Amino acid sequence: MENIIQEKLRITLTPLSLEIVDESHKHAGHAGARPGGNTHFHIRIVSEAFTPLSRVERHRLVHDVLKEELETTIHALSLNLKSPKEDQ
Repeated sequence: MENIIQEKLRITLTPLSLEIVDESHKHAGHAGARPGGNTHFHIRIVSEAFTPLSRVERHRLVHDVLKEELETTIHALSLNLKSPKEDQ
């Protein structure tokens, strides 16, 4: 799942920095958690694509890119989305 997320985000956002952490183990026993993980992710992206966008628009963009995965496999995303100027 991490490879799919990475590939889709790299193609769409051309990030300067991309970090994906599977945090599924922290949610064992909670809603949406499944054996084997791949359900809860923390994603940090720095991309020029975020420069003109509001915080809500950035989140919508990432959710649109990962729409299929959110409908089938991913239960939750924690997102840290910044433009290059905000990452200094």
